[in-house]
Amino acid sequence: MPQPSPPFPEGQPSRFRATVHGTVFAGRDRFVEGLCDGDEVRLVADPPMKDEPGVWVHLESGEPIGHLPPDIAGWLWPWLIHGGVAKARLLRVRGDDVPSWRRLVLEVSCVSGSGA
Repeated sequence: MPQPSPPFPEGQPSRFRATVHGTVFAGRDRFVEGLCDGDEVRLVADPPMKDEPGVWVHLESGEPIGHLPPDIAGWLWPWLIHGGVAKARLLRVRGDDVPSWRRLVLEVSCVSGSGA
């Protein structure tokens, strides 16, 4: 039986758009080149042992392609680590003609226990 999701963080949007940061480090840019608008991606919360844990964006195959901005990760990470579920898809994929932090824009939908 699925567990109900934790209470959603008060005052935060359950649906939002965000840029993906860190796409040009550690060879992640090779994965970005193969992405298209509309592709589904996964959000993965860092393990709790980090000082400032983040939320990473992964391909469905598991490769990390970047992370959400720290101001979003600061409230989303605790919710995810306690069982919250968020779905994400790429709204806009651009090439190296734009700054790296603007190449990927995604839409995130957080799923609450009430089905919202």
